[in-house]
Amino acid sequence: MAKYRNPGVDEVIGECRSYIHNEKQIDLIVKAANYAMSYHAGKFRKSGEPYFIHLTNVAYILATMHSQPTTVAAGFLHDVIEDCGVTHDQLAAEFGVEIADLVEAVTKVGMLKFKGKNDPEYQAANHRKIFIAMAKDVRVIIIKLVDRLHNMRTLQYQSAEAQKRISLETLDVYAPIAHRLGISAIKNELEDLSFFYLHRDKYYEIAERLNAKKTERDEAINKMIKEISDTLSSMDIHYRIFGRSKHLYSIYMKMQKKHKEFDEILDLLAIRIVTDTKQNCYEILGVIHEKYPPLSGRLKDYIAAPKTNMYQSLHTTVIGDGGKIFEVQIRTEDMDAIAERGIAAHWRYKEGTSYDPAQQQREIEDKLSWLKNLATYNEDEENEDPSGFMEMLQKDVFEANVYVMTPKGRVVELPEGSTPVDFAYRIHTEVGHQTVGAMVNGAIVPLNTVLHTGEVVYIKTQKGTGPSEGWLQFVKTNQARNKIRAYLQKKEAEEKEIRVPEGERILQEELTKRGFNPKDYMDKKKLEAVYRELRYTTYTDFMYGLAVRSTMPVTVVEKLTNQKRSLNGEEMLSVLDRQATHRVTKSGLIVPGISSMKMALSHCCFPVYGDKIVGYITKGEGVKVHRADCPNIRNMRNQFIDVQWDDGEADRLYDSEIVVIARDYNGLLLDVVTVMQQSRCTMDSVHADKNVETMISTIRLSIKVRDLNHLNQVMANIRKNDSVIEIRR
Repeated sequence: MAKYRNPGVDEVIGECRSYIHNEKQIDLIVKAANYAMSYHAGKFRKSGEPYFIHLTNVAYILATMHSQPTTVAAGFLHDVIEDCGVTHDQLAAEFGVEIADLVEAVTKVGMLKFKGKNDPEYQAANHRKIFIAMAKDVRVIIIKLVDRLHNMRTLQYQSAEAQKRISLETLDVYAPIAHRLGISAIKNELEDLSFFYLHRDKYYEIAERLNAKKTERDEAINKMIKEISDTLSSMDIHYRIFGRSKHLYSIYMKMQKKHKEFDEILDLLAIRIVTDTKQNCYEILGVIHEKYPPLSGRLKDYIAAPKTNMYQSLHTTVIGDGGKIFEVQIRTEDMDAIAERGIAAHWRYKEGTSYDPAQQQREIEDKLSWLKNLATYNEDEENEDPSGFMEMLQKDVFEANVYVMTPKGRVVELPEGSTPVDFAYRIHTEVGHQTVGAMVNGAIVPLNTVLHTGEVVYIKTQKGTGPSEGWLQFVKTNQARNKIRAYLQKKEAEEKEIRVPEGERILQEELTKRGFNPKDYMDKKKLEAVYRELRYTTYTDFMYGLAVRSTMPVTVVEKLTNQKRSLNGEEMLSVLDRQATHRVTKSGLIVPGISSMKMALSHCCFPVYGDKIVGYITKGEGVKVHRADCPNIRNMRNQFIDVQWDDGEADRLYDSEIVVIARDYNGLLLDVVTVMQQSRCTMDSVHADKNVETMISTIRLSIKVRDLNHLNQVMANIRKNDSVIEIRR
């Protein structure tokens, strides 16, 4: 473990003067230091040191990062609201609204109250507030990262239990944030410090093994540096070259993930070359590959395709003298600054230039697409459960390690297993909603295709379309899943609202037919008792249920009037045994309240599990089950019965038929059949007709599917073929 010294206020100011020459700005920082010192007087840390030392350390680290004067001042002040009872208005009166807002965000004012700091929901809410603040102003998280860094440097004064809890939190939340912001210096130190407290034995084991080979490793690196320097010296190229060491936690994680021993980690011998232009980077790469054999598959060009945290560099792995393996990184000075300090390098104070925090925030979001997405997540998830919000960030942001590109070269970072639909929603919500097809590396692919790093993805869109419920079965990102669900819920609500008058009309007609005056019973308060009993939560849902025949009007009238229904087409029900709670038929259906009944799925509309359905009582053939929107039952009103799908019939396959109308070309039928196979769909028969005058083909497919989601997925996969004009059931 490294030993850290505590800088004083004079050292902070001295560091600030190295890049801030405006005395008014220096005075602001001095004023903030004195203000914090006054309010924290008499307060001590668990180490026994004055609390103000922590604030000085935070401000000093921010100054070494060449942060804005307001950011350094906020570093001194970041605990006065939380710990000293200073209000936002008081702070704004002394230092301005900008600094007061920063301090308020860092101290998480308005935090929800839970059982205690060990409560997971408390932690999720706390972290969510950090992310919301970060999305609005990235300086907040930079201050918070530095605050956590100094707390980790002094963690030895906490109890063993607190050390583990704080270290786990640091690994799970703060280190990944630093990585996503590209601040590798802070990320690496946070990880190593957490590693020390969580796995101390492993920490010491790796450290000792590194030290045991330090002399041998240094000799190999120095020899390699001299050889490369001798070669580059003959070229007119400015460069810096030095060896770099891997931090302990990264070695440990490689050993864990790749199941390798310490001696098998290839890039323990690492060299970095920093030059002044991109062209020089590629020239140096050529020189190194000419001199040393490169390992196949280990060349990575992050200059042409930067990572989403703005990281740029050339990486190659070569074989040096004696068969030693070296990882070589080549980058420009600006790239090196971004690699070490990430977003903080972009946010560095540039004296003499106009400073606009809002403009800089927009610039940051343009460079960090995931941060812009985070702002969108916050808008969408503002009222959502904090734990769910954190789970979304963990999967969509922290686990994102697949890099794909748009045709224009924009890099999009996605979690492993993501599909073109995830990609589309990452680009823009409307792109996702309007997706009808996708191409990967120039080839048409199903929408459930898993994407891989380096692929170029093109999304075909069509206005007026919307997401399919079947997409929920294969999308990987929570962002896409939430957007799809929100769209479907909104669409369903709109559809229900449209059908309310129809439901009202059906109920009124049933009341009239039974000899009742509708005006006496259509009062919403009277109806509420009925629809609550039928387990509807809203009047709209109730009327929609009547409109689509998921609830029979005769049932409602009976409950509403407290009179038994008259017997007509339902006379046959009187002979049915009503003792059992339900009956599961061979068709995978349930008839509430009836123990036995002959039932069959209708072949005119081929209902599948998940469809809204209605039963039609026939003479001598029992009940025929139709889709609720089947045109063949539209005018039939007197012989319906409630039927439901049996949720226990998960392994059943349902017959269905779809019709594909497409512009004909050689191989059309083969392409359609191939898509069916890729969609894991069983085909019973295929029939195709072609109009030779219009060159339009009609393909009828008899298939078996698991449920409505599976059927929708099959149809969506066929629809992405550019030649398809229409597809319907």
